[in-house]
Amino acid sequence: MPKAIWNGHVIAESDDCIEIEGNQYFPRDSVEADHIKPSATTSSCPWKGTASYFDVVVGDQTNKDAAWYYPEPKEEAAEIKDYVAFWRGVDVTK
Repeated sequence: MPKAIWNGHVIAESDDCIEIEGNQYFPRDSVEADHIKPSATTSSCPWKGTASYFDVVVGDQTNKDAAWYYPEPKEEAAEIKDYVAFWRGVDVTK
């Protein structure tokens, strides 16, 4: 089962992940809400749309913009609406 782990804590875990471009996208409801905080950062993908970010927080440590999601993905990426992916040191295992 895919897991996202940072600083020894499981941030997300699910059998319903979607893999796109080598990234595991976890269903939003599988992500520990206590360990993500909204960020003002956004970025753009030509085929997925505008990504929004979360900071990943464990204890008193914050990993800035270490998770992203597409709140309103383009039609070609509609399947990842309400899914979250991780990077920046978050260990994602399959």
